[in-house]
Amino acid sequence: MAIKDKGNLVQEIPHIPVLYREVVDAFSPCEKGIIIDCTMGYGGHSSLLLDTKPAISLIGIDQDPTAIAFSSQRLASYGKRVVIQHGRFSEVCVEVMKENTDKICGILADIGVSSLQLDQRERGFSYESDTLDMRMNPNALLSADEVVNEYSQGALEKILYEYGEVTNARKVAETIVHRRPFTSAKELSNAIFHLMPKGKKIHPSTLVMQAIRIEVNDELGELTRLLDAIETSIIKKLRVAIITFHSLEDRIVKNRFSTWAKNCICPDEAMRCTCGNNHSIGKVITKKPLTAQDDELRANSRSRSAKLRVFEIRRD
Repeated sequence: MAIKDKGNLVQEIPHIPVLYREVVDAFSPCEKGIIIDCTMGYGGHSSLLLDTKPAISLIGIDQDPTAIAFSSQRLASYGKRVVIQHGRFSEVCVEVMKENTDKICGILADIGVSSLQLDQRERGFSYESDTLDMRMNPNALLSADEVVNEYSQGALEKILYEYGEVTNARKVAETIVHRRPFTSAKELSNAIFHLMPKGKKIHPSTLVMQAIRIEVNDELGELTRLLDAIETSIIKKLRVAIITFHSLEDRIVKNRFSTWAKNCICPDEAMRCTCGNNHSIGKVITKKPLTAQDDELRANSRSRSAKLRVFEIRRD
C-alpha cells in the first residue's frame, strides 16, 4: 500500500504505520546519530525514518521472530545503517543505551499488538482466530490458553476490569469460568458476546481480548520498564516518542512525562521548596497527544485509537 508523507516520500508498506507523519516530525531534531525503534514490526516507521533522515542509523527491536525475518529482508537495502535485535524491548533497550550512550538521539515505541500479528489468524490475537495464543513472542511461557482456562475467576475479573475496563467484568469472568475450557479466541468471543455492550465502533469482544493480551505479554510492565530505563540512563539529549492505543498506556506515558518535566518534587503540602528545584530532565513536546489526521483515519481504521506523546530529554 502506498502512502505519502509531507516530503512526498512514497513507501510501499504492507500496512500503513500509524501516525507516520507525526512520527517523522517528532524526530525532526535528530539529524545524525542512532534512533531506536523498540517495536519494529513490519519496519514501516523504521523505513520512513531511514529515508527521511539519511544521516541517521537505526536499531530495530522486536520479540516476534516473524517480524524479525520480515523486517530483516525489508530493511536490507539500508545496509550497515540498520541493526536488528531480537528480544523484549525493555531489556534490549537497556543494553543498547549503555553501549551507545553518546550516539542515541531518539527512541520510538509503538505499544500494543502489530498489524503483522493481528492479520495472522493462527496467532490468536483476533476474536475470529481459531487458536487461543496471543503471545507476541511465540516462545514465551504464558499464553492466552493458560489465562482463560486456568486463571481463577477473581484473577480474570481483575484483568478484565483493569486492563480492558470491562464494566461487567465479574459477570464476564464468571461466564468464562463456567463455560471453559476454550480452544479458540472465536469460541471465547461467541461465549461472551451477549454480555458485551453493543453499538460501539469496535467489536463487542475487543476489550476482553485486549485485556487478556495485555496480561499475556505484560504490556504495561514492559512500558513501565522502558520508561524506567530511559529515566535512569545518562544520555544527555534524546527525543522519546511513544504511541499508545489504550487509555492505561497513555496515562502511564502522560504521568511519566509530566514527572520528568518537573523541577520541584516536593510534596504538595510542603510550605516551601526543599528539594533544590532542579529535578527536570527535559520538557514535554506534546502538551496533548497527537492523533491521526482525517485522511489517515479514512485509509487506516486501526489508527483511530493511536495517540503519540513526545518528550525531549536535556540533561546538563
